[in-house]
Amino acid sequence: MDRTPAAPLHLTDEALTFLGEHHLGTLTTLRKNGTPHVVAVGFSWDHEQGVARVITNGSSQKALNADRGGYAAVTQVDGRRWITLEGPSRVLTDPGLVADAVARYAARYTRYSTPRENPARVVVEIAVSRVLGSAAVRHH
Repeated sequence: MDRTPAAPLHLTDEALTFLGEHHLGTLTTLRKNGTPHVVAVGFSWDHEQGVARVITNGSSQKALNADRGGYAAVTQVDGRRWITLEGPSRVLTDPGLVADAVARYAARYTRYSTPRENPARVVVEIAVSRVLGSAAVRHH
């Protein structure tokens, strides 16, 4: 891959492996005034649908920001390896979609227990349109 950001369906094997590893990341959403809100999160990557998902409480600032339909980015860093997935965000409240996101989160973060029941849980979903990353995840 060259220096131009990649489309999500053109991720290298190295990038896909990295996204499957157990790492926390950061989620950046935009507040009403346009300033960034950055928080540590766990997330899952759905390569088939090209979306990143973060489970959270519906009253959280990240959910409120994403619910305005703005742009968001999730970044994962491990030493010199890093990847950023960015695109339009939205909040999902459908119980089936929330349950699916919880299952994906639990499968990725096996060191943690399955998230406890939370009737206020929602999903921040990013329709990834741009991918940035370090050379370690860009090379074939």
